[in-house]
Amino acid sequence: MPAAVPSSEPTIPTVPLTAQMLDSLRAIVGDKGLIEDEHDKQPFVIDWRGLLVGRAGAVVRPASTEEVSKVVRLCHEHGVAIVPQGGNTGLMGGATPWPAHTGIVLSLGRMNRVLDVDAVGYVMTVEAGCVLQTLQETAANHDRFLPLSLGAQGSCMIGGNLSTNAGGVQVLRYGNARNLVLGLEVVLPNGDVWDGLRALKKDNTGYDLKHLFMGAEGTLGIITKAVLKLWPAPKDVCTSWLAIRDPRAALEILSDAHAASEDNVGSCELMSRAAIDMVLRHIPGTQDPLKADTPWYLLLEWSSARARQDGTAGMSEKMAPFLADQLEAGRVLDAVIAHTGNQSRNMWRIREAVAEASRAEGPGISYDVSVAISRIPEFIDKGTKAVLDILPTIRPYPLGHIGDGNLHFSFMGPNGMDQQTLTQYTAAITRAVNDLITSMGGSISAEHGIGMDKLDELSHYRSKTELDIMRTIKRALDPQNIMNPGKVLRL
Repeated sequence: MPAAVPSSEPTIPTVPLTAQMLDSLRAIVGDKGLIEDEHDKQPFVIDWRGLLVGRAGAVVRPASTEEVSKVVRLCHEHGVAIVPQGGNTGLMGGATPWPAHTGIVLSLGRMNRVLDVDAVGYVMTVEAGCVLQTLQETAANHDRFLPLSLGAQGSCMIGGNLSTNAGGVQVLRYGNARNLVLGLEVVLPNGDVWDGLRALKKDNTGYDLKHLFMGAEGTLGIITKAVLKLWPAPKDVCTSWLAIRDPRAALEILSDAHAASEDNVGSCELMSRAAIDMVLRHIPGTQDPLKADTPWYLLLEWSSARARQDGTAGMSEKMAPFLADQLEAGRVLDAVIAHTGNQSRNMWRIREAVAEASRAEGPGISYDVSVAISRIPEFIDKGTKAVLDILPTIRPYPLGHIGDGNLHFSFMGPNGMDQQTLTQYTAAITRAVNDLITSMGGSISAEHGIGMDKLDELSHYRSKTELDIMRTIKRALDPQNIMNPGKVLRL
């Protein structure tokens, strides 16, 4: 569900792949690393939502950093554009080629090895094509915890997560993807390899280059390996589902929860009744954890690395009296604590399946915004009113990671309205939402990035100074503009 569509396709390099170049690419990656058939290319040129359809002369799937380097160097020598791609689960079109793209999509999926797990040092070295859930499971097998967690974790890849500085449901406690990284290996737009795979928490030797590439969405280089931070595995987890008075109550509950849990709040997710009902309609196997007469719910999870011991209060024993106090204060209207793993998984499945359910529901618009945590209720009220003033029959279903100020301000089109008709309202709604969030000192993209969907919005809301700095960096590293051209910035 695009928040906005660029007013026009940006100027991108359109040097075509020649038969000679295809032969050279095949010599580098082998037959199984090169896809030329139009049908076989389709999964790589259409975005996850099915809304954006691009083109590519070929899909190249290298199996090593050396092969990535050789492919990029070849493209650099010929001026051929490259679209780096991980699991292709992004929501802003950052990994999708433009329709005018004549170069390659470079897929990292074959580079999927876990190179090292240092459980004593709490770090893991991995290739960019590793699926996030595989890395979570690998860490768990070593009694460690990789906190990056999001709905697409069964198919998204760590290189894409880092290139987009992914957020997810654990940001409240552990930070965004960039906070989970100690070192990177990156192939630059000319094919050179920067080896920054250092497992150091302290390294004060000039510019911290790894942060250039995290969040750059593949426009400055291709992340090929990473050193990730690990944490102790949670041993005592308590998940609860709360019917709450309103978003202001959610903030007050979270504020009190930090102390009551002894600073063990892992996640705090605000959900609207409309979003919950949509998931229950479209996602088989999900069950409503709690029916209550309120439009607002909270998924609250506390976790500790300390195992429960006889005679000591664990997370659930601390959560129960805390919720009783919140009920007495009128913030919580009803609550249920998960007593089994299945109950907890059902709660999380509802939260994580919203994007999947919304795609099944029909046409919609979604905004990934952030604002100071204390101003979230104000933004919800003002933003909802502004959108309903434009299209009174639109259906709001806001939800988000309220603990870190990130709200997914989402709407389904009016019943019976098709995507083409809804698109007629999109520009006005987008301007109203983004003007409001900017006036409140917030961000028009909290965790999903810019890609192609927010290309014009970034240029509208960021200052000339900021844009000039970003363009200077891009031109210095990629003067030919071959690395994911037409994403993030118009040059």
